[in-house]
Amino acid sequence: MCQYISPIKTETKFVILMHPKEFRKTKNGTGHFTHLSLENSELYVGIDFRQHKKINHLLENYTCYVLYPSDTSINLNRDTLEKRGKEIVLFLIDATWPCSRAMLRASPNLDALAKVSFTHTKSSAFIFKEQPQQYCLSTMESTLCVLERLTQHSIEEIETENLKNFLSPFHKMVEYQLSCNLG
Repeated sequence: MCQYISPIKTETKFVILMHPKEFRKTKNGTGHFTHLSLENSELYVGIDFRQHKKINHLLENYTCYVLYPSDTSINLNRDTLEKRGKEIVLFLIDATWPCSRAMLRASPNLDALAKVSFTHTKSSAFIFKEQPQQYCLSTMESTLCVLERLTQHSIEEIETENLKNFLSPFHKMVEYQLSCNLG
């Protein structure tokens, strides 16, 4: 699938926090694809990030947010992210919903961050994997929604063609999985 990846350069740093269960899965690589598709990204595997030196460095030196829906989250459809004079870092949690909640509970340094969300009408193309709710998207699909909104807010300047191609490796992975299941 890597041949379909065309990395996008962003001003925003994306940090993918992958649950160990996701890391061990070979068929569902949306966190890996997201990392490979964003030049300005880092990927860390774990559950408890309280003592993680690189993450704590980011928390101390950058304006940080975590993509996670909540009643008080900053909705990117109507609100923009504040830089506060520093580069923006957006943490993405690559895990099932129960595991993502556990990761935030285990990492109060991340749970204390302002939450970011968005509203959409898309259904996940991850059709061979059951989603808990209609609105749930894969890590890569969610990242595309964020990139689109950051571009609308002029935080990013990503060309439309790059946004259109962002999900190519994801779609090829789904195609491949479906062909394996049919055979």
